[in-house]
Amino acid sequence: MTDPAATATVPALLVINAGSSSIKFKLYRVEGEDIALVLGGALDGIGRLPRLRVKDAAGGTLVDQSFGADEIATATAAQHIIGDWLLPRVRDYRMIGVGHRVVHGGPVYSGPVLVDDTVLATLNGFIPLAPLHQLSNLDPIRVLRERRPDLPQVACFDTAFHRGHPELSERFALPRALYDEGVRRYGFHGLSYEYVASALRRLEPEIGRGRVVVAHLGSGASACALRDGRSIESTMGFTALDGLPMGTRSGALDPGVVLHLIEQKGLSAAEVGRMLYNESGLLGLSGISNDMRELIASPAPEAALAVEFFCLKVAQAIAALATTLGGLDALVFTAGIGEHSPEVRARIAGRLAWLGARLDPAANAAGAARIEAVGSTMPLLVIPTDEERMIGRHTLRVLASLRG
Repeated sequence: MTDPAATATVPALLVINAGSSSIKFKLYRVEGEDIALVLGGALDGIGRLPRLRVKDAAGGTLVDQSFGADEIATATAAQHIIGDWLLPRVRDYRMIGVGHRVVHGGPVYSGPVLVDDTVLATLNGFIPLAPLHQLSNLDPIRVLRERRPDLPQVACFDTAFHRGHPELSERFALPRALYDEGVRRYGFHGLSYEYVASALRRLEPEIGRGRVVVAHLGSGASACALRDGRSIESTMGFTALDGLPMGTRSGALDPGVVLHLIEQKGLSAAEVGRMLYNESGLLGLSGISNDMRELIASPAPEAALAVEFFCLKVAQAIAALATTLGGLDALVFTAGIGEHSPEVRARIAGRLAWLGARLDPAANAAGAARIEAVGSTMPLLVIPTDEERMIGRHTLRVLASLRG
């Protein structure tokens, strides 16, 4: 009996966006030089309360299944569960490759790259630069190389969109030798910013050519200054720990605090790292939760402090990036909090009223694409990000280049 997959003619590619406790994935059908979504899902709560949820392109539920913690205790186990579920669903397609989000490309990679042994070894060397993400990003690549060694895999980097920053934006006030060794401001969330920049050019071409700050506000948060759709500066630097306060990450911090924790409090480097990556941010400020929705709903003063701290720091960062740009023509909100929290958008815009930002309360509450009020000196936009689609597009281009 002939295997249907062996005779399938419709090309498709898979995109994997893996984190430490969740794996998002999307299957795209290839249509000429673009891609169309077939299905997308996530397996989250790995090692705690694992749950696999998948929807088709129209939003219909294909699966919603919970597992015991011991059934999916590791990311590798999660990858096998996803692979087993996907296998019968991809038999109607001719799989041409897999695209992966990889947080750190270091000073080596300025664009997506086909993964081979050398690339994988180089990316392993960047794990200390993004310990919360890099290893999780690379694990699915290894698993797929074992299960499907014939399938090309493409690594797409969160740092790549920020390559080409002027040196003034890349440097720390440290000895030049360290910069030459790679200790510099890389910037992250680049796949998200790249997608938003492309969407802005399509939806609002005139705005897209101007001076724009995009606020990527989610569990991980940062802001990026764009000029004519190109990244000029970002709040994240050497690691994804810098800049804005996040769900559990501290954001910008006086380096003397780290010295104090090590020298006076006796904490090890590992203990300090755990605190800054996993126990700080909204969670550390509130002592309640790292979830902005829970904090906004909470009557606790600690929750209110955490929300206000977050909004203040975002507004300050936007103002600083406007200085880099020499002015601000538009502000864009994106990612989980940026797209879905009218309260946070209103608080941030309110702190930027001196820049001329005026929010329309009704449009903001409705989650409209344009939320500025009449009289605002700048457009205020909400643009949903789609990192997976950006990864898919990059992957398709890399694979097409291989075919000549």
